[in-house]
Amino acid sequence: MTAILGVNAVFHDPAAALVVDGRIVAASEEERFSRRKHGKDPVPFSTWELPEQAMRWCLEAGGLEPADLDAVAYSYDPALAQVPSGDVMAGKWEGLRTLFVERAPHFLATALPGLDPARVRHVGHHLSHAASAYAAAGRDPCSVLVLDGRGEGASHLAGRAVGGRFTPLAAQALPHSLGLLYEELTAHLGFRRSSDEYKVMAMASYGRPADLEALRELVAADGRGGFSVAAFDYSRFAPALRPGEEWTPRHADLAHSVQARVEEVLVELATWLHAQTGDADLVMAGGVALNCVANSRLWAESPFERIWVQPAAGDSGTALGAALWLARELGDEVAPMATAALGRGFSDDELEGWLLTADLEYERPDDIADAVAEVLAGDGVVAWFQGRSEFGPRALGHRSLLADPRSVTNTEKLNDVKGREQFRPVAPMVLAERAAEIFDGPLPSPYMLFTHGLRPGWAERIPAVVHVDGTARIQTVHAETEPLVARMLEAFDARTGVPVVVNTSLNTAGRPMVDDPRDALECFGSAPVDALALGPFLVRRPTSPAARGRAAVEVSV
Repeated sequence: MTAILGVNAVFHDPAAALVVDGRIVAASEEERFSRRKHGKDPVPFSTWELPEQAMRWCLEAGGLEPADLDAVAYSYDPALAQVPSGDVMAGKWEGLRTLFVERAPHFLATALPGLDPARVRHVGHHLSHAASAYAAAGRDPCSVLVLDGRGEGASHLAGRAVGGRFTPLAAQALPHSLGLLYEELTAHLGFRRSSDEYKVMAMASYGRPADLEALRELVAADGRGGFSVAAFDYSRFAPALRPGEEWTPRHADLAHSVQARVEEVLVELATWLHAQTGDADLVMAGGVALNCVANSRLWAESPFERIWVQPAAGDSGTALGAALWLARELGDEVAPMATAALGRGFSDDELEGWLLTADLEYERPDDIADAVAEVLAGDGVVAWFQGRSEFGPRALGHRSLLADPRSVTNTEKLNDVKGREQFRPVAPMVLAERAAEIFDGPLPSPYMLFTHGLRPGWAERIPAVVHVDGTARIQTVHAETEPLVARMLEAFDARTGVPVVVNTSLNTAGRPMVDDPRDALECFGSAPVDALALGPFLVRRPTSPAARGRAAVEVSV
């Protein structure tokens, strides 16, 4: 047996993953345990903070002790870092960050008693991103594109994977970075960098490309697989916003223009890469790959036939990628990633124990999927807690808030429930076999990483999931991999004629996604949600549409 623990700890979204004999056993972000959004602050001096709880849980999930590990793959290589003259005090934080990384084996051995620090291996940040895509996707051969804010000394890596081996073809050195370009815009618009970039993507849909021509002069592909980003101040386009300050159409125009320019450069980079490889498949990772609008443009305009994006494309996914890369180096045959449901799960007895502890009235319907479909068809909002939690930032039918897409008010209702900005869209989940009749775009889309247009007549039928630009970020649900969610969608379709349900993450603003039963009960208790589906159990709020619907059924019977 070969057991490898992957660890991400350097920048943000600390996470751990366990790979045994080339197969993914477990993966989770530290935030799911600590309940601290993104696990830690994205600041240079936080590098020493390890995902201790996530690491321990991964070992527990695999039935292992630290001494059982053959290796720990740490997703950052200090040998690649750019430290001026080797001085830890030079270059602002770079030297200190690198020193922390070099000492990581000792930090890890302290956090995991029994671990031999000599078993810790450093794996390059972008190589870890790349492996999280090509080793997990099950596409071989494939072209690989990684883009994010930064790694040790670069912000981009392009290459090709054949037979499980990766060959780099291009990389972009810092300070040029599309990820940092987007991060700077995020901060300029009053949001939190390395955290709220998805808000900028949503805001962009409200604007026009008023600044696109100017940005084309500042941000450009170089024709050799790389790009350049000139130094400039966003204030030349729109004034900076303080956190919570209202944005204006001018800010939306800037967001739209930057989004459009990033998309254009990505298409150029992908086109160059395809010219080198001729592959049908492109796989992607890195924080920029979470930009589902850009991914859809790549699908539509690049020469690649198919695009696969790692669902944990951000830095958390490097924990998995580093472990997969090292597994291959140690001689294991690496199995593709079959699901993103790699986090914690709980038995029915454990779930019922939490309900008893909370002293809540609950029921166990014959079919929880059908019971939830009934609540949704009555315009109730349901907190859905099922199976193992998702790895990555998307709720994919395991830790979700669900609602009826036919009600135009449900977008506002869900944003109110979550306490977030009203310009933010919510997403649809749809039966995979029905998706093509409703949505136009890349299919299948099981990880909610592309945007889709709607077929004629459907925008009016499911207005809650249609963004201001007329698109929807869908998740296709396959009965083979997600039987319970598929059954719920089928039951909702039988009642309404619509095989689509609103799906957004089960959390409130500023909090990580719900992960364990206590989190679910706290969220249900503090948010105006009508029902909680906790495994096979259903808890109804007494004054909710869910409870009124049940009473009506009982009276009619």
